[in-house]
Amino acid sequence: MSKKKRFFIISAFCLLLLVTGTINVLVNNSIIQTEKTNSTALTNAAATQGNFFTNYRTNRTDTRNEELLYLEAIISSNTSTAEAISNAEKEKIKIVSAMESELTIEGLIKAKGFEDVIISDLNNSITVIVKSAELNKSEVAQIVDVVQAQTAYDIENIKIIPVE
Repeated sequence: MSKKKRFFIISAFCLLLLVTGTINVLVNNSIIQTEKTNSTALTNAAATQGNFFTNYRTNRTDTRNEELLYLEAIISSNTSTAEAISNAEKEKIKIVSAMESELTIEGLIKAKGFEDVIISDLNNSITVIVKSAELNKSEVAQIVDVVQAQTAYDIENIKIIPVE
């Protein structure tokens, strides 16, 4: 066998070895990445199921941020009518005011000794979701007192839900 043939055969084997190694590395990286993604998804799913209060706040914040961006787009658009801009500004103020009110009431109820709480102020009523297996009359009275001190809601417009 001539030196030229040997060189080409050895070069072909080296190239084949290089291609095989590269494919092996790419496949292994792909498998590792898939396992990491699946592991992260499982961890996130467990966390999602694990903390209602955190998930609720995150979803509420995301939804409100989208609403505020939408309203801001209307306000800053050159094609928006004066009436549309005025309505968007009013709605933006309403959302920001609800956010402030909910945050204040949540903080005040937590200050009464409750572990966690979420306030939802919608449609002329307020819902208070409290982290607790159950609430006694005294605890309900404390919550109602805080809500009524911060809002104009009558007791029939206040709904209190204990959640474990």
